[in-house]
Amino acid sequence: MPRYALKIEYDGGPFAGWQRQADQPSVQGAVEAALARLEPGPHTIAAAGRTDAGVHALGQVAQADLGKDWDPFRLSEALNWHLKPMPIAVLEAALVDDAWHARFSAVERRYLFRLVVRRAPVTHLKGRVWQVQNPLDTEAMRAGAAALVGRHDFTTFRSVMCQAKSPVKTLDEIRIEERAVNGGVEIRFHLRARSFLHNQVRSIVGTLERVGAGSWAPERVVEALAAQDRAACGPVCPPEGLYLAGVGYPEDPFARGWAAS
Repeated sequence: MPRYALKIEYDGGPFAGWQRQADQPSVQGAVEAALARLEPGPHTIAAAGRTDAGVHALGQVAQADLGKDWDPFRLSEALNWHLKPMPIAVLEAALVDDAWHARFSAVERRYLFRLVVRRAPVTHLKGRVWQVQNPLDTEAMRAGAAALVGRHDFTTFRSVMCQAKSPVKTLDEIRIEERAVNGGVEIRFHLRARSFLHNQVRSIVGTLERVGAGSWAPERVVEALAAQDRAACGPVCPPEGLYLAGVGYPEDPFARGWAAS
């Protein structure tokens, strides 16, 4: 039974998250339904990460085991046909080895959080960014973020509902960039790690926003991290600015010339 890797982009607004749910629309459920239009099901796919309700993806990666040999390009085209008009697109498909796993073979996840600072309501970016109205100090946020890079106990920055066995994670990078947008400024937070805790990114960005607004000194981020107490965290920011930007593997399954052995 051939296994395929799927690189998937989606707008998370209409969905209750990635994971299939009995009574609410999900991205997983939509892709599995599209697969059932190609081959008799039921189909169960696995993904590199389970995004929450309202969270988007630029490069989610999932795996699907199918009964026939598909040309990867034709598979992606057929899935996109059956996914219309939902805001989900299969960007690429690739044949992979049976031992390859979308979640367990991954060595890196990359997240992007988009925050827009402007007084006027956002229109074209509504539902795709977190908007705040008052100016933020980007340099202060960078100073606060620096304390979070490395291997730490991130109890403060994870949801009480998190099911991870350990709160200890290694955050490889937090990069904050600023760019002008029509009528304001967009601040982009780029975070990279092997894996993340539930709500870790949104907890970190919400805390750093408080630093940028001047409500927290950068040093308070150090204190919050050391507290290992959820109550020491700043507010959790809304989901609509968060994107699963990409997933890294020892070998990129979508690289030209890569094939299952």
